[in-house]
Amino acid sequence: MSGDDGGSGLLGRYAAERATGTLRGPNGCVYLSEGAVYCVECPAVPGPDARLTAAGRLSAPSRQRAAEAAGPQRRGGRFLVEQGWLTQGELEICQLGALLDAAFFVLPLAPGSTTFTPGEVHWLGVVRSVSAAALQEATARRRALLDRLRPWAAVDQAPVVPVDPVASEGWGRSRGPGGSQGSTGAVRPAVTGRQRRLLEHADGRRTPYELAHALGQSAYLTLLDVRGLAAAGLVRLPAAPAALPRRRPGASGADRRTAAPDSAPRWHLPDPGVLETADPDIALLARLRTALEENL
Repeated sequence: MSGDDGGSGLLGRYAAERATGTLRGPNGCVYLSEGAVYCVECPAVPGPDARLTAAGRLSAPSRQRAAEAAGPQRRGGRFLVEQGWLTQGELEICQLGALLDAAFFVLPLAPGSTTFTPGEVHWLGVVRSVSAAALQEATARRRALLDRLRPWAAVDQAPVVPVDPVASEGWGRSRGPGGSQGSTGAVRPAVTGRQRRLLEHADGRRTPYELAHALGQSAYLTLLDVRGLAAAGLVRLPAAPAALPRRRPGASGADRRTAAPDSAPRWHLPDPGVLETADPDIALLARLRTALEENL
């Protein structure tokens, strides 16, 4: 997710042309209106409707009704405000938050795998737009902030597992300047309210992306919070995959066999009992590997 899609990039080029339509890339879609970005969609990120629904501000039937009433002019957002279901301020804040969140995962756009569809409009319509340059600058700042926690990037795709689920409810409630105290009496690092909410909903099965969708919150901020919790020792890092043990020279017994000239190749199993591992599955894989190395 590195690189600059500024004025000379694909998004910058369509922005300079004041294009209206969608740029659809491998990670999502960017909606343009006269060169300005007013919506970005990404499957990994909760959209504005999902955020409003999770917050209890918009029911699923109301969302469906607004989408149907949007019409060819795509006035879904205006319909929500006119019906009194949302205020204009609520809609703008939610739309801009979802836009910035999705842009982190969608940009930069890859020229070879991005298509432009002129005239295509999002069902919400233009609620509030931002310039392509401003969006790129904000995305770059977010990327730099997340990169500071790169050593804990292994938690991005793994289920979030608190180190002490029993004490998670009490984390972050101040018991002094150094942090909070868990059920065992140990002082724990202070956490933010958003991080505490993540710990309370972490069930050991859902990844940061799944938690973001379940809570209707920013996927980027969820990644940032989970990495921060891992750095503080409050979330377990996933175990590294076990490597196959190195075999001993001569483990297959090939050095004790003499093959007759011009004879057909024969399959030989390695000698048993020479692997230094107690895991039967790893031992089996190692024996198969040794047999392949010696007989192919």
